[in-house]
Amino acid sequence: MVKMETIVIILLFFATVRGLGIKDVVVVVLSQQNGHHLRIAENLKKDLLEQADGLQGKPVVHLSHRDFPHVGDWTILPLIPQLYDLHKDNSSWLVFVEDRTRIRLKKLHKVLQKYDPNKPVWLGHALHDTEPTIIHHYAFYDDPKKFKYPNVASGTAISGALLQRLAARLRQRDAPRSDFGIDNGHELALFVWDKGVGEVLTDEPALCVQEEDFCAAFPAPFRQCGEPVENESIFFAVKTCGKYHEERVPVVKRTWARHATRIQFFSDVEDGTIPTVDLGVPNTERGHCGKTMAILHHIKKKLKDQPDIKWVVVADDDTILGVSRVQKLLSCYNSTESVALGERYGYNVRSPEGYNYITGGGGMVFSGALLKQLTRPGVCKCPSISAPDDMFLGLCIASLGVTITHSPLFHQARPVDYPPQYLQTKDAVSFHKHWMIDPESVYDQWFAQEDAQQSTIYTHSEL
Repeated sequence: MVKMETIVIILLFFATVRGLGIKDVVVVVLSQQNGHHLRIAENLKKDLLEQADGLQGKPVVHLSHRDFPHVGDWTILPLIPQLYDLHKDNSSWLVFVEDRTRIRLKKLHKVLQKYDPNKPVWLGHALHDTEPTIIHHYAFYDDPKKFKYPNVASGTAISGALLQRLAARLRQRDAPRSDFGIDNGHELALFVWDKGVGEVLTDEPALCVQEEDFCAAFPAPFRQCGEPVENESIFFAVKTCGKYHEERVPVVKRTWARHATRIQFFSDVEDGTIPTVDLGVPNTERGHCGKTMAILHHIKKKLKDQPDIKWVVVADDDTILGVSRVQKLLSCYNSTESVALGERYGYNVRSPEGYNYITGGGGMVFSGALLKQLTRPGVCKCPSISAPDDMFLGLCIASLGVTITHSPLFHQARPVDYPPQYLQTKDAVSFHKHWMIDPESVYDQWFAQEDAQQSTIYTHSEL
């Protein structure tokens, strides 16, 4: 015979589930200040509220950069105590999404009804590394497949009970020790898992990596915003040094460089066979701040004679990218505004003293307007030529009051360093590193076809 206590618990559970209304759901869009991304986020919010017509109530929808301004708002953890204080009495679920996420509200509501928000539960599309990766500091080196973390662009939902627990831990300063913010889904999962005493992510099939009929949420693939920007308007600057002239530079020249109208190779030695530009800055094993700033000043001088240059892309000699993809992506941004675009990393961003920066290997993109600001006398002066160029530029850009714009299409690592599902939309702009891969095969697989569709293999302009 079933005990009365068990019956009561079951009845209470179903009463809770049936009573979950869409008004009990809080959606947090990890939004950005840049105009293009802000429009996407606002459209997502508008769409959710329109979908709620005819349902019982409406969800609360936050745009993170507006409602919870914080240098590390994109890393999720700094938002949790504020969200708990604001919604502890009026919400059952907290759902984090990116601006590119698409949500079918009725289906999301139905998914959440399957779970008890009074228990510490969190849901997502579970990813796992196939091999140890630098992106995650080689975590779980012995068996990387055993640790699950969410694809945030698919949506990740945290129950009210778990939100309370996480907020309490954060208030007790039980925060991650790492200085760097790289992958917010993986870093959130590590915190929730709490060295094995916390909660493991529940893999929810309706939170998808690409659109299917049954999906409640999924990331939309990139859609360009108009005609691709003209190839001639982009200056590609490749950082190299003498020891890589024979190893890396030929790969760049055989692949994406052939499709760039304006490209120069900047080195520590002059080599007429490439050719390279020697800016008089000696090579350093790390950092390269002196070289990068010299490159930006060099390009600024060119803008006087060639005002049709609107964008600057600074790449490493082991960056693998698609020129056509860059042209399409830049159709969404305004070169007359101060734009710093790439893959965003954060340093010490859980404190107000932290800052964000574009990680250099995936490519750093600067609008002409921002380039002029960065190269004003005395504005960005390297503390040493070996200071980390990408981190220093992040500090300098922040000092100008400009916000880094993140695009998930840039990648600091190799394709094998990411779960295959994460790359399923196939709209990457760049990858980085030649280590233990064939870089030309990576280019052929990801970028060659679109680059080849350009009607002409451009002859490099003499700059």
